[in-house]
Amino acid sequence: MNGFWPVKDRKLMRVLGGSNARFALFSLNPQKPMKNQIVILFYISILTVTVAYGQKKSYNLQQLLKENKLMTYDRKVIPIPDGGKGGISLSGVVYLKDVTFSTGTIEVDLRGKDVLQQSFIGIAFHGVDTVTYDAIYFRPFNFRASDPVRKIHAVQYVSEPEFPWHRLREEKNGIYEKGIDPPPAATEWIHAKIVVDENQIRVFVNNAESPALVVNKLNSRTDGRIGLWNVGLPGDFANLTLSK
Repeated sequence: MNGFWPVKDRKLMRVLGGSNARFALFSLNPQKPMKNQIVILFYISILTVTVAYGQKKSYNLQQLLKENKLMTYDRKVIPIPDGGKGGISLSGVVYLKDVTFSTGTIEVDLRGKDVLQQSFIGIAFHGVDTVTYDAIYFRPFNFRASDPVRKIHAVQYVSEPEFPWHRLREEKNGIYEKGIDPPPAATEWIHAKIVVDENQIRVFVNNAESPALVVNKLNSRTDGRIGLWNVGLPGDFANLTLSK
């Protein structure tokens, strides 16, 4: 007699081809070798793990602000009336409360200013506090600069406080900051995708197939706080998504 295993995980059902049924049935056929059936169950377990670790969560930043779920450190954070983006404007480092990030993908929409040396905008991660963190940030005023030196200083990785931008530029010039091709406009929204692996970070801009920046991490922290990062004139943020 066949044995039937109910599968009630709807996400797993979709991966395995389930539709509107409340549960799926997997038959163990006594006519087939037990080894083959064990292999089948092994692949089912692998699919379950894939679903569990393929989680993606989106954050409405205006809603987080309204519900006091942002660590603002008494900085001015305001909602921005920009269509349906649900964005906010701020300066400084603003972490999400009760949210940590280790490895995976960070996606966010950003908008800075075209004011020389006054607009730096990005994401802080693996944060301990407002002093110790990793960050990927952009210099919008350099995106389309006619000066070729400025143009290659468009996207930057730092590991504060040990490896700030000026130390990296002096000691490892051209490695931890790069240009963006094609360069976006300085005052338009850009979409940044930051892929954080155990030892490497890749940054993609506006759904580009090739990364604008690829660097090795400069510290041993494996997780920490995740937040919005801005220095200078207030910058705009929207559509934050974390995938693990």
